[in-house]
This record gives sequence, C-alpha cells and structure tokens, in this order.
Amino acid sequence: MTGTKRTSADLDKRCKRILFRCWHRGIREMDLILGQFADENIDGLSNEDLTFVESLLDVDDRDLIQWVVGEVTTPAEYDIPLFARICAYRQSEEQC
Repeated sequence: MTGTKRTSADLDKRCKRILFRCWHRGIREMDLILGQFADENIDGLSNEDLTFVESLLDVDDRDLIQWVVGEVTTPAEYDIPLFARICAYRQSEEQC
C-alpha cells in the first residue's frame, strides 16, 4: 500500500491537514510510517497528541527516521509515550 486507506471526509480541517502531511513527508519510508499510523489512529488522538504529531511533522525526515528505527537516541522532548506508540506501530506493521 502506498497511500492512505481512509477517507478524510469525516475529519476536521486540522486532522485533514495532519493526515495529508503524514502521507507527504519527502522520504517514502516516513510517509508509510506516519501515514499508516495516522490512518489508523488520527480520529482517536487528543488535542495534545495532535499538537505533538504536528511538531513531529516539522522534524527533518533524516532525523526522524533515525529516531524511529533506533539508530539515534530520540531527543527528550520527543521521547514521549505517543512517539513510542508510533515506533511500536511501525514494528507491528513490519511483522505482517
């Protein structure tokens, strides 16, 4: 799968923008990681969680992919439970 599986018709503008940006990162691997996570979880994220995802979208892809795969230690401000969920989601998708 190379794109979103869900419709954004039921989402508010903020969530639509986040979903779009998760699927349009620049590095295809990050599109798949963040895009698939957003597809499955965006409508269950709190405002605080959405703010965190927006902050991740401002991180350079090269840095972000290294944090997600564990090549580089995640900076403390991003090392929160939601980021751990994104990383765990990525690992569960790889096993399928």
